[in-house]
Amino acid sequence: MRYVNAHDVLPEELLMEIQKYVQGDLIYVPKPQKERIQWGALSGERQRLQKRNEHIKEQYQDGMPLLKLAEQYHLSIETIKKIIYKK
Repeated sequence: MRYVNAHDVLPEELLMEIQKYVQGDLIYVPKPQKERIQWGALSGERQRLQKRNEHIKEQYQDGMPLLKLAEQYHLSIETIKKIIYKK
């Protein structure tokens, strides 16, 4: 996120309208919903975690105990449970 001076990018009429509500404060303007990218989508982290979670589920179904899974993946037992029981 970068700082942009509203005076440099907004039409004068719009700037005056916004100044009725906010003056001298920072305001966050989110991207439109359709332009938002999910967390981890660009870096590949989202896909990596999905694969890891699939492996955890498979190993659990093959009989590996929760404690062993938690140790193997360096996660808490509660996190392993959330992964396994998530639909």
